[in-house]
Amino acid sequence: MSTKKTPTFVIKGNARYDRHDHFYKKAKQEGFAARSVYKLDEIDSEFKLFRAGNVVVDLGCAPGSWMQYVEQKIGHAGRAYGIDLLPVKVAFSSQIRIMQGDAFAVTLKDLMGADSDDLPAVDVVISDMAPNTTGIRSVDAARSMALSERALEVAERLLRPGGHFVVKVLEGGEMKAFVEQAKGLFQSVKIKRPKSTRDGSTETFVIGLQRKAR
Repeated sequence: MSTKKTPTFVIKGNARYDRHDHFYKKAKQEGFAARSVYKLDEIDSEFKLFRAGNVVVDLGCAPGSWMQYVEQKIGHAGRAYGIDLLPVKVAFSSQIRIMQGDAFAVTLKDLMGADSDDLPAVDVVISDMAPNTTGIRSVDAARSMALSERALEVAERLLRPGGHFVVKVLEGGEMKAFVEQAKGLFQSVKIKRPKSTRDGSTETFVIGLQRKAR
């Protein structure tokens, strides 16, 4: 009789995936809150987004794996600010500020804990925000695009010249227009689907490199 454990499958939208796959197990072994950390790791390895001392904003930061990665990269001299509708239960050092809230409703002043409207310049804005999916591709893509556009607004407001941007989008009819919009803000725009993306997922990432001078 085989003793091999049957995979635990989850229905997400119209996709069926093994929630306990290689990347899930690797994240557990390495102490990360979610397997999604390896998407950011792959993107950063290719495009060199983070440096020690950077200031980073993480939109949709729960459950916390991207912020765990950021904390390692920016070191003690860096700072990072995250927001999500869901609570983040990971413990971070004092230079990491996490707030629970709506990225559409919060002011940037509140997000960054600023005492005035003179906000600090940000080196990298990242967004792993995702909508509650319905399984209807056009609806899910539209909901995702609204989140992506909000992330781009934040990037436009906060990023210093030369700063970088990473945002998750669900592939759909408005993605091309979004990429063109991002090209107006960055010197270079790339599209990447990391290897750890689940089979059947329509998600991909738009990466904006080197924000143009204001």
